[in-house]
Amino acid sequence: MTTTPQPDTPPKAPSSDPLQGLTLAVLLERLVTLYGWEELARFINIRCFSHDPSIKSSLTFLRRTPWARQEVETFYVKYGHSAWLKSYPAK
Repeated sequence: MTTTPQPDTPPKAPSSDPLQGLTLAVLLERLVTLYGWEELARFINIRCFSHDPSIKSSLTFLRRTPWARQEVETFYVKYGHSAWLKSYPAK
């Protein structure tokens, strides 16, 4: 059995996506820590933030609802703590 030499692959360029490597759970926990549920519900009009909010129920909703997830991710990039956007791995 002989091994075929693999061509050298160039190193990947860093992603320009500020959410690269950040899970939805960590993103949501950080927003709740920074703003709290009441403020999040004020900024992002999603029922799971205003009626009996929890991380678990919000994650379930956000994972099944692409438009809501996009709103939360956009809010995080715009108004999240800037140091968090640079800190990887998350937590």
